[in-house]
Amino acid sequence: MTAPNTAGWRPEMGEAHSGDDATYTGNRALMLEERLIFEIGDTATTGVDLDPAPAAPSRLGGLARSTPIGLPGLSEPETVRHYTRLSRQNYAIDLGLFPLGSCTMKHNPRLNEAVARMKGFKDVHPLQPKETVQGALAVINELAHWLIKLTGMHAVAMTPKAGAHGELCGILCIKAALEARGDPRDVILVPESAHGTNPATAAFAGFRVENIPATPDGRVDLAALTARLGPDVAGVMITNPNTCGLFEPQMKEISEAVHAAGGFVYCDGANFNAIVGKVRPGDLGVDAMHINLHKTFSTPHGGGGPGSGPVVLSEALSPFAPLPYTARTADGVIHLIEEADAEEFEREHFGKPLNSFGRMTAFHGQMGMFTRALAYILSHGADGLKQVAEDAVLNANYVLRSLEGVLDAPFAHSGPCMHEALFTDHGFAEGFSTLDVAKGLIDEGFHPMTVYFPLVVHGAMLVEPTETESKAALDQFIGALRSVALRAKQGDPALKSAPHFAPRRRLDETQAARKPVLAWKGDLTGA
Repeated sequence: MTAPNTAGWRPEMGEAHSGDDATYTGNRALMLEERLIFEIGDTATTGVDLDPAPAAPSRLGGLARSTPIGLPGLSEPETVRHYTRLSRQNYAIDLGLFPLGSCTMKHNPRLNEAVARMKGFKDVHPLQPKETVQGALAVINELAHWLIKLTGMHAVAMTPKAGAHGELCGILCIKAALEARGDPRDVILVPESAHGTNPATAAFAGFRVENIPATPDGRVDLAALTARLGPDVAGVMITNPNTCGLFEPQMKEISEAVHAAGGFVYCDGANFNAIVGKVRPGDLGVDAMHINLHKTFSTPHGGGGPGSGPVVLSEALSPFAPLPYTARTADGVIHLIEEADAEEFEREHFGKPLNSFGRMTAFHGQMGMFTRALAYILSHGADGLKQVAEDAVLNANYVLRSLEGVLDAPFAHSGPCMHEALFTDHGFAEGFSTLDVAKGLIDEGFHPMTVYFPLVVHGAMLVEPTETESKAALDQFIGALRSVALRAKQGDPALKSAPHFAPRRRLDETQAARKPVLAWKGDLTGA
């Protein structure tokens, strides 16, 4: 089966066809073929009547465009249909289970969406006078309170706009703390099981990165870590639960060793969904941890944002947080601190100098994400959030144990996994790989799981079902993955050319990466 090719289609090209594998339009019933918008539209016309723009000198000088931009002109129905047809070819959490490991792609409760669209939240503007947005600030403050309470930390910086942005915030706090005490430490230790953004963040902040190996059971080698600690080590960036889907039971020992050596502990909080309501990172000795609101507290995920990655901080790092931020004082009061308030807050409440490294963003952060996350927390309550973690872990272990007889599970011997189950392509027929299984899952109607990550596991397949999936949904996914995995083990040649039922066949990904074609006038069927 090949995908239809309608590039360059014109009405006069209509011919009789067999109806077995092709149609005149390229459509297949409700699966509508859609060409590139530049092929549909006409750059000489537009769907809106506008007077010609008067000629005016460009203020860009030599940077001004010398040729027409060439945007396609479409009528309103053509525009709406184009993007609607494309949306029908896109997988989404509202269509089915999204098994991307390490991404926590779970259902976004519609209650959260309704709250975010309430008048006063949906139209709030960051440049409004502070007295007109007291309700919005109260929401930020309330969410900050719960993030501090759930993590057992001392303060939280709300402004970071994503997980990696939060990582950078935490590392800059550590850097500021070291500079304040005149300590030239410049090495960050990163375990093999950490998220890939961790070493990138540390390097971006100017630190040298050194790797810490893992034990055979997929956890941090504590002996190797402690042996490397010294006066040049600024801290450790650790992911817990880690990228192999396992909890680090020696986290307190790791923190104590790092602190004794004069360093700080950064915890990647992307996987907080697995332990929220069960474990407080502050009790484990963590100094800084970002929280992906889309992962743990179910704000929208993907599509380019907006994101939100608040960073909770220990008492040692709180004075160095970016402004504005929220801090808890000895009297238990939560304060929202900006530059204008910093001196008074320092004098009356904090008891020590504030040495903020500056600002991460221009304003307070993503209001819509704050509103959704707080609605999620309040609607679940303490017992509900605890159940979130329990159900996420239960679902992941159900997937792990249901498939370990078919797929190689390298850390099944390490005990229960946390929020995600890790498999490999070990045992597949010669020439078959993880990629073939991923493409086969598309034919089964599922978005593939995360593949080839973590990098320390060959042919990795990382599955995170999240807590929002029912047993029936998991059983269907498990059955589909089992079926495709058996085909890979048996060497089914048809699997090598999957997917067969998607709008496009398998592309040559190597050529696509090396020689991308950004505008195409010929065959769009792929390899």
